[in-house]
Amino acid sequence: MDVVGFWTRSWISDDRTAVRRLLAPDVEVEWNLDAAVDDEELLQVQHRIAAFADTVAVLERTTADDGAALIYDLVAPFGRARMVEFLAVADGRITEVRQVYDVTATDRYFPGLYEN
Repeated sequence: MDVVGFWTRSWISDDRTAVRRLLAPDVEVEWNLDAAVDDEELLQVQHRIAAFADTVAVLERTTADDGAALIYDLVAPFGRARMVEFLAVADGRITEVRQVYDVTATDRYFPGLYEN
């Protein structure tokens, strides 16, 4: 199975059940948003992006045996933001998720994205 491809299709289509199945129980999650993050917060933010965005597209994908790096284009009603994601994969599960957002554009075009 293409774990990375299934991951991107699942979260972009807001299938939180599929996303949850892909995450290892001890998944490590980090991002540069001004909020604490764990797997539950990650799922909530991905849900908000999928629900609010006009489109979410993978612009680039670089794959290695143990993971991938992806660049996303997040198009909101009034503008767009970019996000880079680094995934580590082992035994068919995602063990690490690192996300780097264009915070200025994210705050402008996806207001309240990571507020509790």
